Amino acid sequence: MVAVIGSGRHADSDAADVGRLIATLGHDLLTGGGSGVMEAASRAFFETSPRRGLVVGIVPAHVRGLVELEHRQPVDVGYELPPGYPNDWVELVIYTHLPHSGTSGTLHTSRNHLNVLSADAIVALQGGEGTDSEVWLATQYGVPIVAYGEHAPAPHGITHAATIDDLRGFLQRTLGEAR
Repeated sequence: MVAVIGSGRHADSDAADVGRLIATLGHDLLTGGGSGVMEAASRAFFETSPRRGLVVGIVPAHVRGLVELEHRQPVDVGYELPPGYPNDWVELVIYTHLPHSGTSGTLHTSRNHLNVLSADAIVALQGGEGTDSEVWLATQYGVPIVAYGEHAPAPHGITHAATIDDLRGFLQRTLGEAR
């Protein structure tokens, strides 16, 4: 499973190339399931033919009544997804009760931990505070991660793949040849 992380607002111009590359290597794609980089990589992966693997999205939510559920009290539960989640290209949605991201991306209530821990490798495209928190978590958890695209310098001392061929090499070394 290869996670692609990056801006949830803007699609990095390299996101589609990364999605197609992962599809051709025969791995599953994991994103946060939203817009921006997540949607662009997901769409390119989905539209690549032939391909193996699925587009997986781990999505945030707000759960009304969560405190009552924690205490096993009956409650009228409400599950609310943010606008744009999941994007149209996600084939397997993992719904969470974890709402936090951005500057709160390292909190125990952030799905960023699931994104990082579920990945065998991570490709970091340019993003904001949420992406930065995922990069930092990957370095802490020891998940192989590489920056690709316009990073100057690569965040938290991770390696930067300068070309799509460099990125392919990183993924093949990290994950092995296609299944």
